[in-house]
Amino acid sequence: MSSPSPANASFAGEVRSTARLALPLVLAHLSTGLIAFVDSLIAGRHGTATLAAVTVGTALLWLPMMVPIGTLISLTASVSQLDGAKRDGEIGPLFRQALWLALALGALMFAFLSLAPLLLRPFGIDDGIVPGAAAFLGAVRWGVPGLVLFFCMRYLSEGMHWTLPTMLLSFGGLLLLAPLGYTLTFGRFGVTEMGAAGLGTASAVTMWAQALCFAAYLWRSKRFARLRLFARFERPDRAAIVQLLKTGLPIGVTILMEGSLFIVTALLIARLGTVPAAAHQIAINVAQLCFMVPMGVAEATTVRVGYALGAGDPRGVRRAAKAGYAIVLGTQALSATLLLSGHDAVAAIYTRDAAVAALAASLLLYAATFQFPDGIQVLSAGALRGLKDTRVPMWLAVVSYWGLGMPLGVGLGFGLDWGPQGMWTGLIAGLAAAALLLAARFHNSSRRLVRARSVPDGAVTSGA
Repeated sequence: MSSPSPANASFAGEVRSTARLALPLVLAHLSTGLIAFVDSLIAGRHGTATLAAVTVGTALLWLPMMVPIGTLISLTASVSQLDGAKRDGEIGPLFRQALWLALALGALMFAFLSLAPLLLRPFGIDDGIVPGAAAFLGAVRWGVPGLVLFFCMRYLSEGMHWTLPTMLLSFGGLLLLAPLGYTLTFGRFGVTEMGAAGLGTASAVTMWAQALCFAAYLWRSKRFARLRLFARFERPDRAAIVQLLKTGLPIGVTILMEGSLFIVTALLIARLGTVPAAAHQIAINVAQLCFMVPMGVAEATTVRVGYALGAGDPRGVRRAAKAGYAIVLGTQALSATLLLSGHDAVAAIYTRDAAVAALAASLLLYAATFQFPDGIQVLSAGALRGLKDTRVPMWLAVVSYWGLGMPLGVGLGFGLDWGPQGMWTGLIAGLAAAALLLAARFHNSSRRLVRARSVPDGAVTSGA
């Protein structure tokens, strides 16, 4: 057998590098998805009303969380570019400004969740769901500042090509949440039964435990000692925070556009009653578990693209993205096959209610359909974040998800009485449009870099 060409060898090496970087992230995301699975399983065993309440409460939790998570993810690209450019001395000060930003975003999140229960009845949520959803939100809001700080520290670590802490702390959170959530929800070991509020309380405790453990790790780790992350605590620097917002806020809006498409879909389906709401929660939870894999690969691709950009290697930028696409196409083929062949068995794991299980199984077939567009759009968005190309992708997301996906879903689901299946058809259309537009955007942006044969001045620090 002839030896591979240098180009092929380089691409194969990039695939291996991306896979090694992505694996802990994928496992971390899977553990996060398993947390949602545990929440759904505990709530479903407690009762269909509890499952529906947690579904709505989770939707109203994660709808605003998309903005701080997306805004802070700009730290990953900034850190990886500084690392590639060998400018390590700038990473610590940038991280500390990101912490100030995280604290502000966490405070805004707490305020929103304090008011969110007031929106339930005006939105038309079924009266049987409102009390449990309000109780869940009232409890989980206390953990949100810790969650935002956790993501800030996580993005720093990932930008430095170190993803193991994310995986370990995510699985640690799962190991804490499962027994604590069960105990508080059902009232075991002398604890008063709390229902949906118990899951909210357990989630809040878990969020703070993860944040405190990550802070302790960064404080003591020799790997990060040279960065002097906690050497001093400067006052908020308006210019630095504005720069983070300039790059990160469009990312937050982009993630919000996709995430809110799913979340508003859940809230609309909840207007149809507890059975459709519970079935949707089961199907979307399974789809989210599948999504954890391409999401982890996309985050690794952000780091690899950012590092190549910082190192002044435009061909490396495209090579990093191609490696990500290759991995994602393989993983999505596997998940689509599993959903097509095992939808009935998967739905039966979640619930004993025959009506809920049947509807959930049918929705899982729709989830199988959007595996490829979902993987391509998230990988393309990750590659663009590595370039700090964030504003145009934001508008592409707005058009795809809210110009096409949501209107089509509402028209089919409620206008033509297709029900949940109509809403899921809208999801598929929105994801397919985003996949095409974002992939084309990255192709054109990265090709311009190669043609220029150099990275433009200021690319390491400025938003695209």
